[in-house]
Amino acid sequence: MIDNIRATTTLANGVEMPWFGLGVFRANEGRQVKNAVRWALESGYRSIDTAAIYDNEKGVGQAMNAGSLPREEIFVTTKVWNSSQRSGHTIAALDNSLNALQLDYVDLYLVHWPVEGHYVQTWHDMERIYEAGKARAIGVSNFLVHHLRALLPEANIVPMVNQIEFHPYLQSADLVAYCRERNIQVEAWSPIMKGKVTRVPELVSLGKKYGKSPAQIALRWGLQREVV
Repeated sequence: MIDNIRATTTLANGVEMPWFGLGVFRANEGRQVKNAVRWALESGYRSIDTAAIYDNEKGVGQAMNAGSLPREEIFVTTKVWNSSQRSGHTIAALDNSLNALQLDYVDLYLVHWPVEGHYVQTWHDMERIYEAGKARAIGVSNFLVHHLRALLPEANIVPMVNQIEFHPYLQSADLVAYCRERNIQVEAWSPIMKGKVTRVPELVSLGKKYGKSPAQIALRWGLQREVV
């Protein structure tokens, strides 16, 4: 049972990834994102998810470095953006992210979206990044079954994570099952529907029954389906 905010799942390569984390999409660079990360870490979060396109990696790194937690206790995810999905560009994109984050490595590096005609080559660059030790784990984001079916025969390393939009109104059962069969950990973005869970009658009702908020009900529902 996942009973605390620091509980972890084990990825296919043995890396421990927290079940629960903070995403900083739309958190403004500077004070806003630094406060968000600082407060999250103080509250017990150990996983922070950012991306090159979020334009706030610098603030994430500053907040981490200003705290007292050892680097190895924080699980950091970032992602390569579409415009960098060209041969050789993906590796340079990670170097830029590492410079912004002030880190030597990230814990998880993701292909942000499957750019048609490029995502297979991008994945080969991701494999080189992993082999060089610049990312402890690599994966994809927003990949559907047909993308994975095209990628896996060409891959030397199976993606360890697939981060997808996942919540009670978008369950993607076939995709989740496909990933699970191949030991690809599913991770949710927008697990509380961008705050709209407060408008779902079933979640409101369950929250009242169990003394929880609709967001807490939605998050527990996802965790019980073994989705990060």
